[in-house]
Amino acid sequence: MRVLYFGVLKELFACPSEDIEVETGCNVGELRKVFHGRMPERAWKSMAIAVNQEYAGDEVLLFEGDEVALLPPVSGGAPGDACRRR
Repeated sequence: MRVLYFGVLKELFACPSEDIEVETGCNVGELRKVFHGRMPERAWKSMAIAVNQEYAGDEVLLFEGDEVALLPPVSGGAPGDACRRR
């Protein structure tokens, strides 16, 4: 399956995506365990996960060929004066 990284995860993993293998019948919750050692635990508390472009809970089953997106929370916007009223 292909895992897509967004936001700071692209920098953390030094790539925008990677192909990984998971056991048949694996679900999103088990996928979290695969990545558990690769990122801080606190990162998972606010992480959204999408499977085939739909948000997915931990119970969603994963299949060969699925595309999984790891979506960290985002913040920020235009720097400095760009947000001032004119």
